[in-house]
Amino acid sequence: MTKLKERIKRLIAANGPISVADYMAQCLFDPEDGYYTNREPFGTAGDFTTAPEISQMFGELVAVWLQSAWQAIGRPLPVTIAEIGPGRGTLMKDMMRTLSKLDPSLVAQASFAMIETSPRLAGIQKETLAGTQARIDWHQSIETLPENPLIIVGNELFDAVPIRQFVRANGKWQERMVGLNDADELHFLAGVASLDPTLLPANAATASDGAIAELAPARTALMDEISNRIAACGGAGLFIDYGHLEPGIGDTLQALRKHKYEDVLESPGHADITSHVDFSALAATARGKRLDAHLMTQGHFLLEMGLLERAGQLGAAQDAAGQEKIRGQVERLAAPSAMGDLFKVLAILPSGTAVSPFFDAD
Repeated sequence: MTKLKERIKRLIAANGPISVADYMAQCLFDPEDGYYTNREPFGTAGDFTTAPEISQMFGELVAVWLQSAWQAIGRPLPVTIAEIGPGRGTLMKDMMRTLSKLDPSLVAQASFAMIETSPRLAGIQKETLAGTQARIDWHQSIETLPENPLIIVGNELFDAVPIRQFVRANGKWQERMVGLNDADELHFLAGVASLDPTLLPANAATASDGAIAELAPARTALMDEISNRIAACGGAGLFIDYGHLEPGIGDTLQALRKHKYEDVLESPGHADITSHVDFSALAATARGKRLDAHLMTQGHFLLEMGLLERAGQLGAAQDAAGQEKIRGQVERLAAPSAMGDLFKVLAILPSGTAVSPFFDAD
């Protein structure tokens, strides 16, 4: 049993069941024993591998899009180029290297920002980005960024923002809680308070007992903050995560440890706990700020941005084994059976601004 699990059980024994959102927040962000406080989650030696860790091509193509977005909004200077939830700093390192080749004057005049709440991860990011010529500042929130036009990217950001879950019980939607069973073990149960069903997707009305629905007010609040900044100061945003384009009913809460799924209640603080992102809700939030919001799959985005062409360039100087490795990276990033369809891309832009490949996207 993990230290955090013991503490959560004592908390529940003293005060009663806690919401899924509170459980998720404690598991991930507890200042003493939270997952992101102490664990090294990334890479083959960690619990999961993100797209920037799979191939440099991911960060390169994202950088090309960010530069195109900056040009489309009028090439403003000063401008802040930021990453929120930047992991080990790999994506920013690849983006800065690419931007330095595409537009050295932009890199020289822009300010770069890493938005990171974990001191441990911020330290790793500083090591990754050591020797970078451009100025990079670290921030714990968007609030402290300079009030310049903001070009911001977030990869696998929203999946780790806590969600609320509701379970259909006796014809009503009640908040799903984490409590203790008769054996003094963590288990899920239906809370007392019920939810107005109009807040849920349209098909929730016909769901059977036991069905799970998810709402993410904390994700909405974060997108609201980002959208407010872009609406007020100008800029653009690109957010990539796994999730769905349309709202629906279903339990997507999951725990990942050593690249394998495990029970969400098994080892609090030692496993990554996430859920699928409702991209339609995030897009609606941005549109509510009179911004344009465009959605497509990661595979479509990367292929349209030139993934195959870039793979060919990198492979030209490689031997057969190197070329096969690059082909494998392309498949993993863009194939429908891998990350290509599961992961989605959300671009937010000032109204009427067109940036490829989102000209005709919904």
